[in-house]
Amino acid sequence: MGKLLIVGTVAFDAIETPFGKTDKILGGAATYIGLAASQFNVESAIVSIVGDDMPEEYLTLLKDKNIDLSGLEIVKGGKTFYWKGKYHNDLNSRDTLVTELNVLADFNPVVPSGFKDADVVMLGNLHPSVQLSVINQMEKRPKLIVLDTMNFWMDNSLPELVEVIKHIDVITINDEEARQLSGEYSLVKAAAKIEKMGPKYVVIKKGEHGALLFHKKEVFFAPALPLEEVFDPTGAGDTFAGGFSGYLTQTENISFNNMKNAIIQGSNLASFCVEKFGTERIKKLTKEETTKRLHQFKTLSQFDIELQ
Repeated sequence: MGKLLIVGTVAFDAIETPFGKTDKILGGAATYIGLAASQFNVESAIVSIVGDDMPEEYLTLLKDKNIDLSGLEIVKGGKTFYWKGKYHNDLNSRDTLVTELNVLADFNPVVPSGFKDADVVMLGNLHPSVQLSVINQMEKRPKLIVLDTMNFWMDNSLPELVEVIKHIDVITINDEEARQLSGEYSLVKAAAKIEKMGPKYVVIKKGEHGALLFHKKEVFFAPALPLEEVFDPTGAGDTFAGGFSGYLTQTENISFNNMKNAIIQGSNLASFCVEKFGTERIKKLTKEETTKRLHQFKTLSQFDIELQ
């Protein structure tokens, strides 16, 4: 069974969309990545930090999904990272209302000894120096290192981000971030420029418009499933990353062709995530539901055409 090491936040979110609002609920990149990856036959562990205000029921939820929490530091008297945001009517843009780093401000990740030989490392959205610290703790080079990042780090920690990008195999970012990082408007040119920074593969997420995978001169596009209702996009990108990395860990195949499958798996799981607030939908997913929707993806993107 392949080993997947997940690095990222376990956090509290408070979310408001045109369809309603929540109080503090379970969130964080590592949470969504871990729940998505638990759909696959992998050994996974989360490296993160929380305060002792994190309810035991949330930690139990992760443990019940067979996620190893020995790398989750719990700070006595500390407060967990908290984010509050409000989405606009199009659900593609949002305003951050509150960001409280709390214990995350002094986070020094410690990789559990049982996962220093992980096959795949999924570096969720965190400060690049934290991501690099995890890479440096690995006893051997993982088969695959996947990194997710965002424009905040491009604005505030670009030299550190450029350094960590040199050490990874796959980067996952959205189209706006790809343009900012590369300075190119064309996503084809942007991906080529980012590849020169270090990663062999560039995944550019386009939200409701699907995802692109670039590798040298090869390009693959995966559509997003048209959904009747989208309640909350929070965590969709991390759920995508969890499906992508979980599938690659299970199959132990990191070829370009198998990455196409991983993109579809990630898109499939992300399509469930947005149907409810927070982790509500993804934590209750069944194999039957995911398989049924995979067939929908196949129908959506497959066609026969006679070529002259």
